Amino acid sequence: MDKASPTVYVVDDDDSVRSTLIQMIRVSGYPVKAFSSANEFLIAPPPKRPTCLLLDVCMPGMDGLKLQEILRSSEDRDIPVIFLTGQGNVPDSVKAMKAGAVDFLLKPVLLSELQSSLRTAIEKDTRNITQKTASGRIKKLLGSLTPREYETFVLVAAGMPNKRVADRMAIAEKTVKVHRSRVMAKMKVRTFADLVRLAQDAGIKSPG
Repeated sequence: MDKASPTVYVVDDDDSVRSTLIQMIRVSGYPVKAFSSANEFLIAPPPKRPTCLLLDVCMPGMDGLKLQEILRSSEDRDIPVIFLTGQGNVPDSVKAMKAGAVDFLLKPVLLSELQSSLRTAIEKDTRNITQKTASGRIKKLLGSLTPREYETFVLVAAGMPNKRVADRMAIAEKTVKVHRSRVMAKMKVRTFADLVRLAQDAGIKSPG
């Protein structure tokens, strides 16, 4: 298995259940790491992504819902969760799904059912990683702009012509052109359309 392959994490206090899940996950073609408690999982190094977590709802000490809450509040550990329960507790199921769980499976889980949930969860994490990587890149590029260049970027990306940008910023039009050229270079784009898309991806709103 390639080192970059998704790894599935399991947290369940039942030894026999954990052993069965490990076998099912390996049969499905994924590396797996298992833990007997929520605390044991939390003190381990953050998972390498893409990944997902198979999480038992009812466990001694910290239960699955509390662990899910902690994971959602952590940027490093906010990973897709698939809940497992042997009790079929409907209120817990609803609470887990509202909190962003990918699925809620009843034990004993069928292999086909587990595989479907794993694919969905890992695909979700892969998308999240891609989005976060792109967001980090854009944030870094924006950080390279001077305040004046950033202001020019916002106005130009909003579709304002150079003359209007110059009037808005109270500078010469030729200065706007210089700023615009530097913005294009620093943001690593070649066309106006690319600049507009970058502004949209960065969540920059058009000025009033």
